[in-house]
Amino acid sequence: MTPARAVSLVAKREFVAKVRTRSFLIGTAVIIAVLAGYVVLQSLLFDDQQRSVVGLSGQATQLAQPLKDKAGSFGIEVETRDVTTMTDAEQQVRDGSLDALVTGAPPALKMIVKGSGDQVLTTALNDVLRQQVLVAQLAEAGITPQQVAQNLANVSVAVTALEPVDPQQGQRLAIGLVVAALLYYSLLVYGTMVAQGVVEEKSSRVVEILLATVRPWQLLLGKVIGLGAVGLLQLLVISTIGLALSSAFDVVDVGALGGTALLTGVLWYLLGFFLYATVFAAAASLVSRQEELQSVLTPISMTIIIAFVAGINLMIGSPSGPTVTVLSLLPPFAPILMPGRMAMGVAPAWQVLLSVVLALAAIAAITWLGGKVYANAVLRTGARVKLREALRL
Repeated sequence: MTPARAVSLVAKREFVAKVRTRSFLIGTAVIIAVLAGYVVLQSLLFDDQQRSVVGLSGQATQLAQPLKDKAGSFGIEVETRDVTTMTDAEQQVRDGSLDALVTGAPPALKMIVKGSGDQVLTTALNDVLRQQVLVAQLAEAGITPQQVAQNLANVSVAVTALEPVDPQQGQRLAIGLVVAALLYYSLLVYGTMVAQGVVEEKSSRVVEILLATVRPWQLLLGKVIGLGAVGLLQLLVISTIGLALSSAFDVVDVGALGGTALLTGVLWYLLGFFLYATVFAAAASLVSRQEELQSVLTPISMTIIIAFVAGINLMIGSPSGPTVTVLSLLPPFAPILMPGRMAMGVAPAWQVLLSVVLALAAIAAITWLGGKVYANAVLRTGARVKLREALRL
């Protein structure tokens, strides 16, 4: 049997066995459900922030259309309702049916709110009130508003932006954080799965039968490829459904950002998984029982956790800062930080290329070193094998 055939058989066995498990199916469904709930919640919160219901009483009803137009210029939608009874209207403000109640006549308007009120709505109403007063004074002076508007049409301030703001900055940040979170989950879960599989085969002595047919590096490579394909499948399913939901609820402009983020996530998942999975497998080969596994995996898991937690905080605060930039170039942190920075559009091409080259170099070195540890330790049962001994054999 050729080496390629041996690796493919092991990989196929790992992939089929894991994809058919209930834990994989239920876990994927739960993640999709949580993601769908998050997208729907964001959509509802977004709608709530962009919509206000205002009650108008007495002469204030004539301000309905001007208030809608002015609020629209501020990016919020206003629904107006004519109210007749002040007591009922104030109760509607208390119970949240109305965001505000406007009474009186210009220039003496009164706005009643439950708490502090919406500052944008207050600003819009003040502008409408000033406009109404100005129109009245112009009429007294014999000047029409149309004449004033014509004179002011070409008057504006020339604005020069020293650091133009990306209009999609918020969406880029959201996508970057989601990509980092998915990669963190995939690397940690499927890396641990590789380690558990190694210990299970070692404790049951199945590995001795397998190594009678295939070589250690073929078994290790097949296991990494097979479980990596499972993680990639789950990542693609979750990402595709997440992008579809985001597009359907208008949470993210998927057409401009989603496809690139998905490709970036796939690239760094592959790099990150091959980087960490071999380390997980090599570490797991040092022990013979599942109870001992956590002790050898903790340093590896902590590296991924620190990269995620610290990286997320740094990206939110300063994605282009020197600390996050340097960390995103280093192989242990790059699979989580660099795709997030790429999704946010703050990673120059040279940084991306350098991080990929460093990751590939690290994969080559760790694959050789981890393969040696795995080959020397996987057949040794009983007490935990020391790393120094596994390297010396």
